[in-house]
Amino acid sequence: MVAPHEHRGGPARRDILRGALFGSGVALLGNSATPVVLSSPARAATPAANERILVVVELSGANDGLNTVVPYGDDAYYRARPKLGLPARNLRRIDDHFGFQPRMAGFERLYKDGQMAIVHGVGYDHPSFSHFTSMSYWHTGAPNSGDAYGWLGRLADAIDTTGNGDFLVDIQSGQSLAVRAQHHVPLVFDDPAHFSRGAFYDEQVAMRSLSPGGKPRNASEAFLFQVAHSAQTAEQRVHEACSAYRTPIDYGLVRFGLERVAALVAAGFATRIYYVSYPRNAFDTHVYQADTHARLLMYVSDHIAGFMQDMQRLGRAGDVTVMVFSEFGRRVAENANLGTDHGTAAPVFVIGAPVRGGHYGEVPSLTDLDDGNLKFTTDFRRVYATMITQWMGCPDATAVLRQDMAPLGIMGA
Repeated sequence: MVAPHEHRGGPARRDILRGALFGSGVALLGNSATPVVLSSPARAATPAANERILVVVELSGANDGLNTVVPYGDDAYYRARPKLGLPARNLRRIDDHFGFQPRMAGFERLYKDGQMAIVHGVGYDHPSFSHFTSMSYWHTGAPNSGDAYGWLGRLADAIDTTGNGDFLVDIQSGQSLAVRAQHHVPLVFDDPAHFSRGAFYDEQVAMRSLSPGGKPRNASEAFLFQVAHSAQTAEQRVHEACSAYRTPIDYGLVRFGLERVAALVAAGFATRIYYVSYPRNAFDTHVYQADTHARLLMYVSDHIAGFMQDMQRLGRAGDVTVMVFSEFGRRVAENANLGTDHGTAAPVFVIGAPVRGGHYGEVPSLTDLDDGNLKFTTDFRRVYATMITQWMGCPDATAVLRQDMAPLGIMGA
């Protein structure tokens, strides 16, 4: 057992118009036909040097934490996983109890450089084993609340009440609930090469009526024209930033979005919050987990390590922190199909030069279980509170999270 290392209203009229506009198809499209929305580039392109950036990486599908940060020092791990248990001799050991999966060279390097905090046993009370439900809890930061806005959207609203453009960027084919805000419209895209304004056939007339050049007849129409123009402008700026970006850094065999974050950072986008998701349900490893999981972890480890190296190259390493999570972990015991089933608690990673590296939170017992599942020891909203107050500098995490949560002492700056 490793000891813990803790340091201790209704919508406005413009919101309705904005929703109606995007519902009519004024959006930019990524790889699929899913409409995605763009924000207005309302403020200067180059952020101040001291503006901190939070990048949240979602590992969709429920990552198996026990085969990611492997508790090789606990014999109960091998008793529960006689076939899936990773031999201690093959691990990338980080201390006398834990080691990373053998292909996670990037994470090993980040941890040993003191740039990674591993938060153990992260979960919440009365866990859901549904991907959709549990992810909605993580997205909103408010389990069982049905909150309409995401925790990152509420954070954006708390930091910047004016709704300045480019504050939130979501890199995937459709907008995550995590970035849904009352006063901000996230910039959402997947592949910049297929990033274009789109609409369904019967919406083309409405689209043409919103093209720049016409004279608005009233304030509402003027607002619609402004948002449509902002979408077109954002499309051009994203194209330019991503097509112009060149880096010698190796981002690994599979790139899932952080290279696009780097391009926008290098281009001087005023974005403070980025959200990146690994392809949907990739980590749902019920059957023949070993090889698939090893490849996925290699891709994630190499990609994130490459991104952090690129931030160092750009001189922004001190401004960027990455938080990596999954909606829940897997059961302690392997199943009959050489995989693992839906579980509860799992580790969360916080990565960056400003991070106080090491272990945080109490390590869950592998023998004192709840119907075969780990008992969570760290509420996930404590990690959120840390990012909100200690990193992003928002003084009132309670207002964002809807309740008081003590932050962890992860951040050193």
